[in-house]
Amino acid sequence: MAATRKIPSRQCTGCGEMKEKRKMIRVLKTTEGEIVIDTTGKKNGRGAYICPSRECFCKAVKNKGLERSLKAAIPQEVYAQLEKEMGEIG
Repeated sequence: MAATRKIPSRQCTGCGEMKEKRKMIRVLKTTEGEIVIDTTGKKNGRGAYICPSRECFCKAVKNKGLERSLKAAIPQEVYAQLEKEMGEIG
């Protein structure tokens, strides 16, 4: 009898739903305080997750979900990069 593997899930900062970690975008605050998008999901630092949909992105910007999760102000360049990535996905 094979053991079933637990699928890690994270909460979206936009919609608040729990979803599979691999299907979400990770925004990271590094130990130096820099805010970046972590494509590998393995960099060190505090991470916040967002669904790859424009609606969740808009909600996260409006309610400052990413800023609250990372406990830091998010630069406009990071929001622009996230929006560009959302356009490529959807």
